[in-house]
Amino acid sequence: MLLQVLGTAAGGGVPQWNCACPGCAGARAHPGRRRRHASLAVRSGGPGSRWHIVNAGPDIADQIESVPALLPDPGSRETPVAGVILTDAELDHTLGIARLREADGLVVRATAPVRDALLGRLRLGDVLSPYTAIEWRELSEKPEALSAAAATGCREPAGRLNALSAPGAIQVGAIPVSAKRPRYAAGPGPGDPIWSVALRLYEPATGATAVYAPAIATWSDALDEAVRSADVVIVDGTFWDDDEPVRSGISTRTATATGHLPIAGPHGTSRRLTALPGRCLYTHLNNTNPLNDPAAAQHARLAERGLEVAAERMVIEL
Repeated sequence: MLLQVLGTAAGGGVPQWNCACPGCAGARAHPGRRRRHASLAVRSGGPGSRWHIVNAGPDIADQIESVPALLPDPGSRETPVAGVILTDAELDHTLGIARLREADGLVVRATAPVRDALLGRLRLGDVLSPYTAIEWRELSEKPEALSAAAATGCREPAGRLNALSAPGAIQVGAIPVSAKRPRYAAGPGPGDPIWSVALRLYEPATGATAVYAPAIATWSDALDEAVRSADVVIVDGTFWDDDEPVRSGISTRTATATGHLPIAGPHGTSRRLTALPGRCLYTHLNNTNPLNDPAAAQHARLAERGLEVAAERMVIEL
């Protein structure tokens, strides 16, 4: 299994266009600190296998262009990208679907609430139907093999959209982590627990397992079980501590109240991740997070626990 990190920032990226906080100012002065919206590409280790992109932010086209393995062959209009998997319906994870409209066909996997929000509230299907055909597939807790066929290639024969999964293809399953709805889909009553999910990615041919969880509101038993058996865990690092949003002036609510467990503190995720046998990395950093500064003391504190921050465009091979 290959994991290609495409982006590692929370909403707005780093720098955020309307912010001059230390993190944003530092990224403007040092372009190497810039972070794009959190996203991941995954493929099996088999020859000729295709990539699936997890979450498509507004900068998805730039993310694809920055990774040679995701580019079409010279003179070809067939992309190695087979489809998109969504962990939630937030704008920062879904606006890029419209950016992929040049494809003749696009397979998008999402939970039912996420799909309904994108089609009903954002009317994404109506907007994109004149440009491309989107095939929606339900993402559930039951593992499903990812197709190795190119689904987003331009001028791709329609039959390729439904190609069978190749032997040994990666399986993906959803792990509910939050009932938080995006603001545009707010409504009365409790939210569905699968509004936001983590992904368990498993490759039967090698036994490799990865968990990708860019937004965690609660640490459920199902998530705890999944990360304990994973070779790699890439997890929500939006805020360093619970008071960061209030202290930085971006919110009157704590990190936990906004739907993100903090890294540090008595209930921080770093305490849980330290005990895990696999490699653990943080992603989805907010622009206010001190970890945006490579010289910040918080990096040393993570290193003492055997934890790290995912780097832009890094590749993890399992």
